[in-house]
Amino acid sequence: MHEILTERIVPVAVIERVEDAVPVARALIAGGLSTLELTLRTSAALDCIRAIRAEAPELKVGAGTVLTPDQARQVREAGAFFAVAPGLNRRVVEAARALELPFYPGVMTPSDVEAALELGCTLQKFFPASAAGGLEMIKSLAGPYAHTGLKLIPLGGITAQNMSDYLAHPLVAAIGGSWLVDRKCLAAKDYAGITKLVKEAVAIAGGRS
Repeated sequence: MHEILTERIVPVAVIERVEDAVPVARALIAGGLSTLELTLRTSAALDCIRAIRAEAPELKVGAGTVLTPDQARQVREAGAFFAVAPGLNRRVVEAARALELPFYPGVMTPSDVEAALELGCTLQKFFPASAAGGLEMIKSLAGPYAHTGLKLIPLGGITAQNMSDYLAHPLVAAIGGSWLVDRKCLAAKDYAGITKLVKEAVAIAGGRS
């Protein structure tokens, strides 16, 4: 998705209440972003995707934590523009391809990277980034794989304080940020607080591009 590659920031949200979905989408747009990875970790997730598609269609909402072929079908039917997983599952990759749903599998090791490349996935989620070695691991992966066209979206331990270091590496296409849709802001319905966090991150990413 060109939005991910140009904005270089993918907010990641866990939304418990459907009524929060559209305000969150509008908060992200106000902050300068046009994508969102909305995880399937709650019973409200599919309805949240539907609500955003209906009321804030300018936001390209994708689904995270897509673990099964059936979930790939469900998020496609709900209107997701893309799907993401924490790991690599051949059946899910193949199901997403059959649905013409852009899909970014999660990888952590060289074996994961190679398996994903074999399935045609050159844009991969590096997760959990910090626990898997962070930027040093990405530098290690660059040696044997940069020439393949591999690009990574690290997620897990990425913050406003270290995101510019990640974005400076040529293997990093974008960063995933769960801090951007802050759970405390969600609980308080402080959507302006989310916009503030997003604007700060966009400014940092702009300084690196």
